Amino acid sequence: MATSWLAWFLEALSKFLNFITFGKMLREEIEDTDLTVNVKFSKDLIIPVKISSDMTVQQIKDQLASELSIPQQELRIIFAGKELMDQTILQDFDVGDQTILHAVKQKQAQTSISIPEVNAETTCPLSDSIVKLQLTDSDRKTLGSSIDIRRVHFFVFCNDPCKQVCPGKLRVRCATCLQGTLLLQEDPQCWEDVLSKGRLKGKCQNDSCTGSDAEFFFKCAAHTPNTDNAAPLEHVKNNFQEVPCIACQDISQIVLVFPCEASHVICLECFLAYCLSRLNERKFVQTDLFGYTLACPVNCADSFIKDAHHFRVLGYEQYQRYQRFATEDFILKAGGVFCPRPGCGAGILLDETLSKCNKVTCSRIEGQGCGFVFCRDCLQGAHIGPCQEEDVAERDLTLAMQREDTAGGTLFMVDEDRASRSRWDKSSRITIKGTTKPCPKCRTPTERSGGCMHMACGRCDLEWCWICQAEWTRSCQGSHWFG
Repeated sequence: MATSWLAWFLEALSKFLNFITFGKMLREEIEDTDLTVNVKFSKDLIIPVKISSDMTVQQIKDQLASELSIPQQELRIIFAGKELMDQTILQDFDVGDQTILHAVKQKQAQTSISIPEVNAETTCPLSDSIVKLQLTDSDRKTLGSSIDIRRVHFFVFCNDPCKQVCPGKLRVRCATCLQGTLLLQEDPQCWEDVLSKGRLKGKCQNDSCTGSDAEFFFKCAAHTPNTDNAAPLEHVKNNFQEVPCIACQDISQIVLVFPCEASHVICLECFLAYCLSRLNERKFVQTDLFGYTLACPVNCADSFIKDAHHFRVLGYEQYQRYQRFATEDFILKAGGVFCPRPGCGAGILLDETLSKCNKVTCSRIEGQGCGFVFCRDCLQGAHIGPCQEEDVAERDLTLAMQREDTAGGTLFMVDEDRASRSRWDKSSRITIKGTTKPCPKCRTPTERSGGCMHMACGRCDLEWCWICQAEWTRSCQGSHWFG
């Protein structure tokens, strides 16, 4: 009874702390405090400017003009694909501490209404674009004016230093020079506009660049300074409509919305438990479009998570495990095999020639592979003639060693009676497999303690090559007699 009460208390405490963390992140976004922005005038010149909550772009231009000795009317301020008008209050444009603005000198014979034309679309606050992407038309009609625009966020997974789901900021740059001096011709209308480089067009205002393709990227909003990009989480949203979680029925502030027709909602804590459960059961699905992923828990049609970065909520170790399982499933579905030698387990994709041959070599490529040559049918060392049936315990051991044991348990189930019969000599069997190779003819384990690669079987007298695991030839003698 005490144990169950303690488990309940710890779970409640965890959810409370998580809520506090998210709340702190979101509150920091809207606090009216003095900030410092960095105005980048050229590749090597960045000018820090302190701004207050009511500071306008005109005031920033005045300060820059005096420092750069450039007439104020010749300066243009660009941020997130928009030209900021003089009367604009800077903090209305989703600007945070240490945000980078770009200042460019107006080109000769060019006015502020040159291509791309400055209009309501090219100068509207970036938060308007966020609303378009994060809330559907029906959402906006349902919520009406009750939406606090400052709380409409993208969400990202921040690898470092946060190592968790965080609010994110959408930014855009020229795909050619990679500078934030591109003026967009139109706002993004959907996630495809944001995720596909060059889908939207603009005009780069950098004197030395003629680029027109837009490249969007995301930053974590929870920490500064921020030099690294963060992975966007398309399905994670702020729960404005207070929809209960499909699993626990709690109403959480941050939720994941599956892309099914019903748009089922799950809180991040339950999503983590759902992912971990399916990972332990190896119930993720390998898809052509989205890779190794999961569908809605209700198994709705067209409900697969579209981006693997959502599974980073599993944590570093479990995400590494997820990636390994994904690789294994891909190799097996592509007709590949895994090296059965203990301590290796490298995945091997077979080309058309190898797919018709039973003899497979675990090649040493870029630090991977061990050089072991084996039969793809019986997973034993390469041999002459038909495969020989192993005893049941030996076959179980061979298969089990293709994958490592994990925190979620072994990947192959063995009944208790068989396991009890196999425990005693398991370690010695693994040692033999790891330090010996079988005679290609009679399968007698043979250990090489040094010297040449020319082996002679003491049981069947076959002379064979340690490298090729085939009968010794003049080619073996010329290529790798010693090594």
